[in-house]
Amino acid sequence: MLRQIHSLPGLIAALLVVMLSVTGAVLSLDPILERAGATLPKAGQISVAALAEAVAAKHGGVDRIVKRASGSVIVYYFDGDRAGVDLVEPVTGLTIGAYEPSSFVQFVTNLHRSFLMGDAGRAAAGIGALVMVVLAITGATILATRLGGWTAILRPIRGTASQRLHAELGRFAVLGLVLSALTGCYLSLATFGLVPDGTIARISVPSAVNGGPRAPVGRLAVLKAVDLTDLRELTFPNAGDLTDVYVLTTARGVGHVDAATGEMLAYQPHSLSRRVYETIYMLHTGQGLWPLGLILGLAALSVPLLSAFGALIWWNRRSALPRIQKNVGAQSADTIILVGSEGNSTWDFAVTLHDALTKAGHRVYTAPMNRVASAYARAARILILTATYGDGAAPASANQFFSRLDAVQKPLPVAVLGFGDRSFPRFCRFADDVAGALRAKGWPVLLELEHIDRQSAQDFVRWGKNLGGAIGVELTLTHIATRPKTVALQLIERVDYGAEVQAPTAVLRFAAPNADHRAGVWRRLRTPRLPGFEAGDLVGILSPGSDLPRYYSLASASSDGVLEICVRKQPGGLCSSFLHELEPGSRIEAFIRKNPVFRPTRGKAPLILIGTGTGIGPLAGFIRHNAGRRRVYLYWGGRDPASDFLYESEMAKYLADQRLTALNTAFSRVPGGGYVQDRIVSDAIELRCLIQRGAQVLVCGGRDMARDVARALDTIIRPMGIDIQVLKSGGRYIEDVY
Repeated sequence: MLRQIHSLPGLIAALLVVMLSVTGAVLSLDPILERAGATLPKAGQISVAALAEAVAAKHGGVDRIVKRASGSVIVYYFDGDRAGVDLVEPVTGLTIGAYEPSSFVQFVTNLHRSFLMGDAGRAAAGIGALVMVVLAITGATILATRLGGWTAILRPIRGTASQRLHAELGRFAVLGLVLSALTGCYLSLATFGLVPDGTIARISVPSAVNGGPRAPVGRLAVLKAVDLTDLRELTFPNAGDLTDVYVLTTARGVGHVDAATGEMLAYQPHSLSRRVYETIYMLHTGQGLWPLGLILGLAALSVPLLSAFGALIWWNRRSALPRIQKNVGAQSADTIILVGSEGNSTWDFAVTLHDALTKAGHRVYTAPMNRVASAYARAARILILTATYGDGAAPASANQFFSRLDAVQKPLPVAVLGFGDRSFPRFCRFADDVAGALRAKGWPVLLELEHIDRQSAQDFVRWGKNLGGAIGVELTLTHIATRPKTVALQLIERVDYGAEVQAPTAVLRFAAPNADHRAGVWRRLRTPRLPGFEAGDLVGILSPGSDLPRYYSLASASSDGVLEICVRKQPGGLCSSFLHELEPGSRIEAFIRKNPVFRPTRGKAPLILIGTGTGIGPLAGFIRHNAGRRRVYLYWGGRDPASDFLYESEMAKYLADQRLTALNTAFSRVPGGGYVQDRIVSDAIELRCLIQRGAQVLVCGGRDMARDVARALDTIIRPMGIDIQVLKSGGRYIEDVY
């Protein structure tokens, strides 16, 4: 819900909010420029009387003197019948030049306050400010939730490039935006009289005015007692009316001063509401506080970028979801299908189920598991189809399901169907957890929990028949997997290892077909290009005759000009066998899946990279791109250095040019060898020191290795008062295991 509250106002009011922010950023320069050109008097340096006397000597018909928040002094006067406005030097009263307000600034001010549309525009500006408040607060809350709480708000941010940039900009600008938006809301309410601004109406001229000849303004006692730093405005009496008075406005109030005697005839202090209004006005505009104006201006400039990245994130999220025909409203449906998916493959099965139930006469609503509602008015059943992410975790569209489940008011008959791969130890673990949670809460069971292995269409058909029997309809689920959109890649180089230890492994390097790798910018522009990717992303490869991709971690970035993977031939493995049979010039069909979670954080903190076997692939890519020469420590395990020391020559080069600080290897099939966790235990003191200095740990390889490494590191860091879970919650321990 919080994400919807954050995204919908932003999308609907994007143009309005961007217009307010851009014009606000332009206006934030005004107090800075005014402050740069103003000479500020020190407290006690000059009185209002002295300044008025100096100004009166230069301008015979002074109407009023205004001191702006920036400190600049403006004189309004009449020279005969001609009105004039001068900017004067505050200390001496000497004229600097004619005061000519910028027509551009006035235009931008009107655009900012009312969109040049009068009261309707002012109301729209107020609504825009309110939207900004909602966006800033909900955005900050979403980010805090994502990072592990408000105390973790400054932790490194992981995600796609647009997600990271959106979050980083928001984190930088949120305080400035909240301040600008809240104060803007207040000023808008004050404009329409919904909150008091404390404006003092002109107080009536007292009857006790002396009416005698006017004393020189420089001798008036009240004006001599007021310091120029306290002045807001001094209005001179009408030259032809001896009963008229000076009107003195200071930071504290408004008073009438007798022009003949210099006495204060009447005085009204500013109310609390006026002081509040002026403080809020200063906080909103930066007038009188130019450093704040600079901060607010920079925050405002981030809004167009935040809007652009936010729209891109929304579009990517929306376009990733399938278009479901005849998806009725949640409250009018008799069947609810909830989907938990990370890579959207589970959605394909959900769409097949949705269509079949709809054809059977049911009204069906299909949505992500995160959108489970507290109540469904007409639903008779809920069907949950979910995959598992990583080592038993919730997929992206279901990571809020358990927290929302507590709010469901009426349990309904439910069937849970898990999707996974039996080659993984925690096969369908999240589906198991969902079924267990529903059972513990007393939900009626429509069908017992079942699993679909490797997206088996046959298993899905069987489950559909069982579901049809449970709800009294004939249900045939004919599922045809959606073939991902692929690109052709051509093998240009392979390096083979491991044959002597019965673990054939190959480093394969692919390029776009017919790519010209010779020098020359024009030649490179004309040749086919690789899709964009980073080391640690995944490449999905379809072997001939299969629509089920196999994923491999990338050891290169697209900027390297090649797509590089490290593949071990698995007994009976269809895709790995296909890849091992390739010769240079052979082609494959592949696509990229981003894996932004498995990335080194930015900065100078040390990196500890741990892997075995082909898990060295993405780790080698991270080292290759360590252009900043941050300290990187690699722990890697193989079988025999004479046969399967993957990337041996590259690692020697990285050590020589300091992209790699230290290499620690373990080979299990040589005398005195061991495993990578043994090397970790032997380096316990150094690793503890590195983690104390903020090191990030990245682990890639088999699940058994990852489990043993986690246990070893947990033992090492326990004396520090932390454990692996603490590192994981802070983004400092990340696994990519298989």
